[in-house]
Amino acid sequence: MEAQVTNTNTAAEQPVKQINFMKHRGLAVILSAVMVIASIVGLVYKGLNFGIDFTGGTIIELAYDKPANIETIRNTLRGNGFDDAVVQNFGSVEDVLIRIAPREGVNAATVSNHLMDVLKAQDSGFEMRRVEFVGPQVGDELTEDGALAVIYALLGILIYVALRFEFRFSVGSVVALIHDVVITLGVFAWTQAQFDLTVLAAILAVIGYSLNDTIVVFDRVRENFRTVREGSPVEVTNLAINQMLSRTIMTSLTTLIVLIALFFLGGEIIHNFAMALIVGIFVGTYSSTYVASAIALAMGVSKEDLMKPPKDSAGKEEREAELTRAFLEEEARREAREAAREAAKAAKQAK
Repeated sequence: MEAQVTNTNTAAEQPVKQINFMKHRGLAVILSAVMVIASIVGLVYKGLNFGIDFTGGTIIELAYDKPANIETIRNTLRGNGFDDAVVQNFGSVEDVLIRIAPREGVNAATVSNHLMDVLKAQDSGFEMRRVEFVGPQVGDELTEDGALAVIYALLGILIYVALRFEFRFSVGSVVALIHDVVITLGVFAWTQAQFDLTVLAAILAVIGYSLNDTIVVFDRVRENFRTVREGSPVEVTNLAINQMLSRTIMTSLTTLIVLIALFFLGGEIIHNFAMALIVGIFVGTYSSTYVASAIALAMGVSKEDLMKPPKDSAGKEEREAELTRAFLEEEARREAREAAREAAKAAKQAK
């Protein structure tokens, strides 16, 4: 599980032993392929359980005389055949918004009247402010716009990473993001958890989170390519992942603590939103470690690809000067660390 990585420039600050993540990248590719295929199968055969935001339906706004008990209203509707009703406060604790999916063969007026009768039998202390019907055409437009939002985000990321790093890194990052999105959607397909606009927002947030994690690793890979004199691309990448491991673990854990609290305590409205982010955090952390880096390595990224001169017009002498400057700066930092360590050791022995 561990491998020794040669790093003559940064040996004073890096441990000799490193976890060999890249040794298992073949198994990680197989695992990812299985999860992606299972997700696609779920999306094809079961599909997503779209919420009213996408399917259309009836929207009813009520104003209560006193603070409304959302859970009581929700249970009352479920007990009378409105299992798919979405109930939430709207503006204040007295205002309630109810959304109901369309029912085949039943018009919206009949559905809303029946719902009002059910609620009045339980508590008549409210008035109806408005009833609106959202047609399926609006839902189709939202579905199309949501898919386009994800596609545009991925294209923008591809261009950004290609400009900031190298094209092979951008391919790795986008493949990792597609991997994360497909698996998260697959979880919703297999569990049939409701997919609404809040979940779509969570999917976009997962893309941003996973990309941030990947960029941090890639940035360290680039830095190591420029400062580590020995070591293959696999070893340099492995070193970068180990250097960022503590940061990745702390970021993921602190984010998960908040999301788990939202999942269990945030209520039904935010439940699926938190679920999507929890799945995305796990999958995104995994993909930034294995998928993105493995794709870049498989495409043959090397030190020469990242040692481009700062200006296109720079000649061979300028490139050599730049490399020499970077090397001397790293050597100076190493000597300073060694001197500080020796001073601390001498002070400890003097005591």
